[in-house]
Amino acid sequence: MMVLTDPEFESSVLISADEGASFQKYRLTFYILSLLFHPSEEDWALAYSHDHKLYSSVDFGRKWQLVHEHVTPNRFYWSVLGLDKEPDLVHMEAHTPDGNVQYVTCRAHMCTDANRDYPFSGYIDISSLVVQDDYIFIQVPTSGRATYYVSHKRDQFIQIKLPKYSLPKDLHIVSTDEKQVFAAVQEWNQNDTYNLYLSDTRGIYFTLAMENVRTTRSQGGNQMLDLYEVAGIKGMLIANRRQDNQVKTYITYNKGRDWRLLQAPTADLDGNDIHCILPFCSLHLQLQMSENPYLSGTISTKSSAPGIIVATGNIGSELSYNNVGMFVSSDAGNSWRQIFEEEHNIWFLDKGGALVAVKQPSVPTRHLWVSFDEGRQWTQHSFSTVPLFVDGVLVEAGADNQIMTFFGHFSHRSEWQLIKIDYKSIFSRKCTEEDYQTWHLHNQGEPCVMGQKQIYMKRRPGNYCMLGKDYSRILSAESCICRAHDFECDYGYERGADGTCRSAFWFNPSTVSTSCSTGQNYLNSTGYRKVVLNNCTKGVKELYTARKQQCPNRPPKGLQLTTKDRKLTANLGLNVTFLVNLDQGDSLRTNIQLDFGDGTAVSYSNLSWTEEGIKHVYKSAGIFRVSALAENTLGYDTTSLYLHVTCPVEHVQLLAPFVVIRNKEVNITAAVLPPHPRTVTYFWWLDNNTEPLVTLDGSVSYTFSSEGVHSVTVQVSAANAIIQDTKTIVVREFFKSLLLSFSPNLDEFNPDIPEWRQDVARVIKKALGVPGELLVAVFPGVPTAAELFLLPHKNQSESKKKMEEELEQVSDVIVNALNQNLVEFELKPGVRVIVYNTQLTLAPLVDSNPRHSSSAMLMLLSVVFLGLAVFLIYKFKRKIPWINIYAEVNQEKEQEMIGSVDYRHTDYRCPFDVPVFVLCVSGGVGVACGGVGVACESIREIPNCTSV
Repeated sequence: MMVLTDPEFESSVLISADEGASFQKYRLTFYILSLLFHPSEEDWALAYSHDHKLYSSVDFGRKWQLVHEHVTPNRFYWSVLGLDKEPDLVHMEAHTPDGNVQYVTCRAHMCTDANRDYPFSGYIDISSLVVQDDYIFIQVPTSGRATYYVSHKRDQFIQIKLPKYSLPKDLHIVSTDEKQVFAAVQEWNQNDTYNLYLSDTRGIYFTLAMENVRTTRSQGGNQMLDLYEVAGIKGMLIANRRQDNQVKTYITYNKGRDWRLLQAPTADLDGNDIHCILPFCSLHLQLQMSENPYLSGTISTKSSAPGIIVATGNIGSELSYNNVGMFVSSDAGNSWRQIFEEEHNIWFLDKGGALVAVKQPSVPTRHLWVSFDEGRQWTQHSFSTVPLFVDGVLVEAGADNQIMTFFGHFSHRSEWQLIKIDYKSIFSRKCTEEDYQTWHLHNQGEPCVMGQKQIYMKRRPGNYCMLGKDYSRILSAESCICRAHDFECDYGYERGADGTCRSAFWFNPSTVSTSCSTGQNYLNSTGYRKVVLNNCTKGVKELYTARKQQCPNRPPKGLQLTTKDRKLTANLGLNVTFLVNLDQGDSLRTNIQLDFGDGTAVSYSNLSWTEEGIKHVYKSAGIFRVSALAENTLGYDTTSLYLHVTCPVEHVQLLAPFVVIRNKEVNITAAVLPPHPRTVTYFWWLDNNTEPLVTLDGSVSYTFSSEGVHSVTVQVSAANAIIQDTKTIVVREFFKSLLLSFSPNLDEFNPDIPEWRQDVARVIKKALGVPGELLVAVFPGVPTAAELFLLPHKNQSESKKKMEEELEQVSDVIVNALNQNLVEFELKPGVRVIVYNTQLTLAPLVDSNPRHSSSAMLMLLSVVFLGLAVFLIYKFKRKIPWINIYAEVNQEKEQEMIGSVDYRHTDYRCPFDVPVFVLCVSGGVGVACGGVGVACESIREIPNCTSV
């Protein structure tokens, strides 16, 4: 026994080795906040102190040794048996002197600087380290988005792959105990719900199991997920899902592949019929776990009593906390019976052979109820002469121990009372073979659950006999023939209305792993993967299982060059590690060349030599263009990055036209969000120039002298922060463009990020299905809008007039299709989006409704500037309209026109696709380009200007 003294009086530990008969005091030099005992070595313990230090002991707390300083609370773990080589290995999250956080491992009694390991080379987010079963999870700090990594069975860390647009705000590991990971993810558009995801066995690729699982706040302020894993039956879960402002309870028997509502009881406690018809009415359960470990919570199951579920709930159209009762299922959730009209705590006795029920602690009681027939009949027993508020019950473990200990209080002023109950006398004898019966697990009559037929042994209801310690629960388990419900959708696939798995719009099924080399094989997904731990055989298994195919011969494509810490900065004189990756190509037969930009370069005969990264030390400060070349017999690919040797990284957005006219000046703007308070330096890399244009202004003008696709990169430096963005601009002699809008349902799925806009643009281009060179650009913001560009062919033999006529013909075809609502695409199963032609409408610049908002004005200005239907651009500037400006000038919000401005004559022209902002400034009203924050041209002094 170990007892900790109150640190307000002294810091000591009292240890007894004779069951509390005597104690020995050992003084400590620190205050213990928490203890973690070793899972197998009972005398080994870790102690966390008040000053964030971690100590270890191998003699049950008699002597302590410092392990590490600056450790994050509750982020230290003992080794996992069978995975870690040393039993005394400690995993922990520790802080560096400069405030960063690292994942550190070392042996508990040899944790010197020389003996410490860093399994993940970079920094991690605070309180993100989780060591659980076969898995280790970390979160990596990135610019604005959470990035998660996993290590399976202590292999190298690999980035977790969620569906592309889940964009998690928060992620919690729910469980890892069935050879896969259950993760709850709160996505960018969720507030009080989470989506439930399931991984493959390695914990890398996650697929959606259920959307909008409800969360609740516990008394301690913790956020609790309404998800319950039923004990004793693998693959069975119960969850509360929010749908259409209602919360309903669902159950699954195959790890979330299929869900259904709970069938309500057919009769109440008095035997009256209950008319509850699915899906309009069903049984809903409260799924909160008790924060008091000695109370049962609102739902209880036990692995030694498979199929028995006892829970608090209600019958109706949705989950409610009114008119609740207690319900029990004896057949794993297929049917339910009501057992009490009031809430009770339920415990399992005799390995689940009996149930004991006690009223909630808020009501004093002298009685407990016991049932031997799975809740059909209950007998009452008195355990106290005075009503007791029951604060908890301890059911002793052990096959030969039939003791329950009740603790509580007679009144709010009394001391705690302990009542020990020996319930052995309520059993008449030990069970024999005749006392058992078989029970077949099923799902609404379907005998195959998780790919097998399972038969359990149960005691016959009403037999007052005690289960023996050799009682075996599972009698037999026979594998079933594989069918469709044994398979879930693979990563990158979504289930359609017909039940088949189709590739998501953002996923390219033809992508082959970069490790695939000529002469080798890879697994080509069919869109399905077998539910983990499903035991079915034959049947459709071969049809749905990924097929082994030979790696194709391909030229290098998608060459990527990054630094190991994902930053574009390095400290002078220290190692910089570069990572080179290919999206496509034979990694074993591709030569890699890397030029560090400082006069040195290296070359490798194949990509596999660079897996650990390429290290280089820069001996002078500056900006270096690091370029990579991947080359094989079929082709080559190049990429580059610009490395700053002294500054860290942040974020920038490059605003530039998608298509421009050759030899005509174009304005390119870099918008820093959020605006940086210090001086900002802009580095512009235009075309293939080896030296940047350096400015202190966030906008430059440039003229492209040749047709084609040109790359523009901007890097922004502010103090110790450097960020970059790249855009491509198409340059032509002339082109036609058309503004597009979409049915409103697209806005519901718009996370407003560049990758999403690129994928949607690709889908729109495919949906148009007309000949000719097309470019589709989706604008930021909502409502979602886009611009379609029709580009002339690069045919030198055709005259300019003929190319113009061809563009006109293609334009007419597209306009007619759009006007007839013939252009549409499927965003996800059941969601079809119609593409429209945006027509120019005459509307006042300021809405006459006094309740107009700034966002509405911004959209109106955007429409006026961008709402030109189909137009042909030659070698002349676009005509820019005059802007009439109105302002509210007094408390009554009266408006008056305060002036006009010819935007061609201002110093701050906006690019064609950038919204114009009109705003109040000191001394007057100003005009500025959207998001740039440049100074404004004063139009008129209005002392009382409140809004524009």
